[in-house]
Amino acid sequence: MGRSGDPGVTAVGSTGSTGEAVDRDARGDVPVRRLTVLYDAECPLCTFARGWLARQRQLVPLEFVPAGSGEARRRFPAVDHARTLSDITVIGDGGQLYRGPAAWVVCMWALREHRATAHRMATPAGMKVAKQVVLGAAKYREAMWQRRQTGGGAYRREDGWSYDPKDGWFHQPSGQATAAAGSDACDSGCRVGD
Repeated sequence: MGRSGDPGVTAVGSTGSTGEAVDRDARGDVPVRRLTVLYDAECPLCTFARGWLARQRQLVPLEFVPAGSGEARRRFPAVDHARTLSDITVIGDGGQLYRGPAAWVVCMWALREHRATAHRMATPAGMKVAKQVVLGAAKYREAMWQRRQTGGGAYRREDGWSYDPKDGWFHQPSGQATAAAGSDACDSGCRVGD
């Protein structure tokens, strides 16, 4: 999939699954036989994407390792593991390192049903689209992270009841319920004659 000079692709030292050093180079002329996806196991979006990727038919085997884990640190000592928690990272068995949009594209390239799409996404125009997808995912991840840090967000039901961890339960009638009740409604939304 790309050469080490391509944006988002660099070479790193790595060890194989048995711990031995991989002596294949990352110049781009060595075929990729396996990809390791470092994903944030605490992120709902990341675990969903991991599950989806795992269920797809793969032309190149994908292996999933939680980012920042002991296993990831042992296998890839030269990688910035703090960064892998904030940016999708894929590592080829030849030492190729893909981050951000390039990582999403190489994951698609590994899948039977999506390889053609990956080739289109690898173009300059396609990479702009891939970058927007990654930025959207990053915004979602940031919002989820902030939500976890504040103890969650408000839970809202369709009937107008909401729960906020700081304030508890409260009721706020929807605009439709108030409009349907008209001027004959009391504060609770019921009709005066009821």
